[in-house]
Amino acid sequence: MKRKKTIRFPEHEPSASILKETVALPGVGLSIPVRAAKAKLSALLELVTSGQEITITSDGKAKAVLSPLTKLSARRKFTGTWEQLKTMPVQTEAPFAEAIVRADRDGRGW
Repeated sequence: MKRKKTIRFPEHEPSASILKETVALPGVGLSIPVRAAKAKLSALLELVTSGQEITITSDGKAKAVLSPLTKLSARRKFTGTWEQLKTMPVQTEAPFAEAIVRADRDGRGW
C-alpha cells in the first residue's frame, strides 16, 4: 500500500510591504487601486483581519473602505409587519398572484 506524501507549506503572513501597490496616506491609512485590490484580495483581507483599514481608490478617488468587523450588536426584533398588514386592504378582485404566476410560467413553457 502506497503512502500519500504530505506537503507542509510555511504559514503566510501578508504585510503591507508585500503589497507594493499600497500607499500609506495620512489620515486615510493604506490606499490601493481597484485593479491591484482585485488581484490581491486575499492578502488585503488578511491585513483587514489583523486590524488594518484599507481604502480602495479609482482614478485617485476613494471608492470603498475595507475595515475589520467589530462584534455585532444584538439585533432588534422587527415587529412592524403584522401592524402594517392589518392596515392593508384585502384583495377581492382578480387577477390574484397565483393566476399571474401561472400565466408567467405557462408563457415560458415551464
